[in-house]
Amino acid sequence: QVQLVESGGGLVQAGGSLRLSCAASGRTFKDYAMGWFRQAPGKEREFVAAISWSGQRTDYADSVKGRFTISRENAKNTIYLQMNSLKTEDTGVYYCASAAASFVYTPRRGYDYWGQGTQVTVSS
Repeated sequence: QVQLVESGGGLVQAGGSLRLSCAASGRTFKDYAMGWFRQAPGKEREFVAAISWSGQRTDYADSVKGRFTISRENAKNTIYLQMNSLKTEDTGVYYCASAAASFVYTPRRGYDYWGQGTQVTVSS
């Protein structure tokens, strides 16, 4: 059974930073691309960032490019999302996801396991 557990969310003022973590278990973590998505109140879930199984490829939504950085530490079965220069519009529940197929990288789709989410609230 694959489990993804996010942590690191919280309340921060605009311009501040947070680092989210997602710990994975139940599959060979190093073989799977991973992604971060978010869902704001009243909106659909949207892509934020993705990283390939090796960490060599990354992709970002235009709205977070230059402010967010996705990374992974395969030895710890963990991915991270470093979020800097946070804006009020970054508020939402952030989910990590694991790709459905090993050694396949399709940043915005093809995920089969999701975490429970962690709340990020950016105040003005």
